[in-house]
Parts: sequence; structure tokens; C-alpha cells
Amino acid sequence: MAEIVHDLFPLMRVYKDGRIERLMGEGFVPPESDPETGVQVKDVEIDPQINLSARLYLPKNVDSVQKTPLFVYFHGGAFVIESASSPTYHKHLSMVAAEAKVVIVSVNYRLAPEYPLPIAYEDSWVALKWIASHANGDGDGHEPWIKDHADFNRVYFGGDSAGGNIAHHMAIRIGLEKLEGVKLVGIYLACPYFWGKELIDGEEEYLIAKDFIDKLWLFANPNRSRLDDPLINPEKDPNLCSLGCEKVLVYLAGKDPLRFRGFSYKEALEKSGWPGTVEVMEIKDEEHVFHLFAPQAENAIAMLKKLVSFLNQGDV
Repeated sequence: MAEIVHDLFPLMRVYKDGRIERLMGEGFVPPESDPETGVQVKDVEIDPQINLSARLYLPKNVDSVQKTPLFVYFHGGAFVIESASSPTYHKHLSMVAAEAKVVIVSVNYRLAPEYPLPIAYEDSWVALKWIASHANGDGDGHEPWIKDHADFNRVYFGGDSAGGNIAHHMAIRIGLEKLEGVKLVGIYLACPYFWGKELIDGEEEYLIAKDFIDKLWLFANPNRSRLDDPLINPEKDPNLCSLGCEKVLVYLAGKDPLRFRGFSYKEALEKSGWPGTVEVMEIKDEEHVFHLFAPQAENAIAMLKKLVSFLNQGDV
């Protein structure tokens, strides 16, 4: 029997012979229009040399005169599983596109351990630069769904779990470096994957979960291997006040070990000197990223409506 060197059940296992067995997140949905919502879907290459791609969602009844907000989404999966073409995300993002009337670019960044962190962040920034290339009519970007329909003055980032972590860090990078032609209004973080070396209030009841989450982060990010790295612990980031947006919406689940970090993230942002506003919503009696596994359940629909309102703020 093959020897296991990294057992990250229920997500994945890595064997001594180098074989990687992903136990979740391997499903694939073709880029087909959603029959229930009428949302069109297609996959695009961003950089074929590094196998970087994205899945695009275009709601029906949009035109090039009345531009719509652009929502850039980063999927979750602890940086090691899932993809933009996973059934976990296809239905959820089709619903978001339909209800909010937004163009969505779901980034298919590369995964650890084949591509350890910070590659996921680097891929995400490359994707954002590609998106920004469409901001001016005479720019280099040629994807019509983005060029013809996206309003670059109303751009939002979002993601769940690891994707929420990425969305946060892309907003930090925009605050530090800017992205020409793009105005980032807000970010949406669902059960964001933030963590730290020391327990904070409330986490004492999740010691087993802490061991697993510690191990996951060090596995995905072996080159830096610190649990207080600002990439996983925003409270340790001296650039936190540079978050490049005006508004943050954080969604937490009442049974999720990560929820305490969501509350402390809000406090850290408010203390940092960042001038924006952050709102935290907690759904009691729900598990981590519950809305993805039952997108039409009552609490998931309530969450969807809140997200739709967030993405449409400022609309006349």
C-alpha cells in the first residue's frame, strides 16, 4: 500500500511516490448557459503559458449602453482544491449574475501543492491586469463580454474561504499599486480563510480544527511557513490601512471555526486607519461556506440578497 506523506482528509492526500489524490472539488461543469436564469457562461484563456483561465458569466438583457458592475470572483478550497468550473461555484455564480445583473469573472488560479503559494496570488494579479486591459475602449483587451458590458467604475472583488483571502489581498495590492482604469468599490468575503499562530477568544473549543487549519496553511505555503504571515493573518500586515476599496462585506457562519477571525478582521481594519466601512453578517447554525452546498436554502437566499444589494449600491 502506498505511503501517505500528507494526509489532509477530507480534502486530499499526497503519497510518497509523488501522487496527489484530491478527494473533493474535482467536478467539472461545462461552460453552458444556465437554463433557469438565462445567464450565459463561457471559459476564456488569460495566459496559456501558465494555464491561467477564467469562467465568465453574462446576465441576460444587458446592453453596451447601460454598463453593469463587474464582479471578480476567487473560488475557495484552501488553495489546494476546487476550480472556477466546479459545480460548487457554477450554480452560485449563475444566481449572483442573474439577480445582481453583474458581469462575473471567476478566476481559475493554480493550486498547491503543484504550485505552492504565493502562486495563487500572483495568478490572481495577472488576471486582474488582464481584466484592466479592457478598461479603455482602445485598450489591449478583446473579450467582448468585459469590454462591452463591464462598468470599470463599479468593480467588486469577492470570494469564499481561500478566495476571500485572495480578494482581500488583491484589494490591498490595488491600494498600494493601483490598477489603471479600475475603481474598486468593495470586496465581499464569505467565511474568509484568515488565521494566526495564537488562539483568539472563542477558538479554544476548536483545537482539533486548529491543528488541521495550521497544517493546511503550512502545506500550501511551504516557502514562508509562518502562521502569522500577513497572507494568512491580516492583523500582522503593516499595509492593512491601504485596502484599496471603500466598503467591505464579511459573511460568517455560526458553526465555522474561522468566524472569530472574521470578527477580528473587522476590528483590525477599523483600527488600522483605513477610511472605509466594514459590515459583518453572521448566520447562526450554519457551517463553513454553507451557501455553496445548498444555494437555494433559506439562509443562502438571504445571503444572496444581501450580496446583490452590496453589488448594486449606488445604482440609480
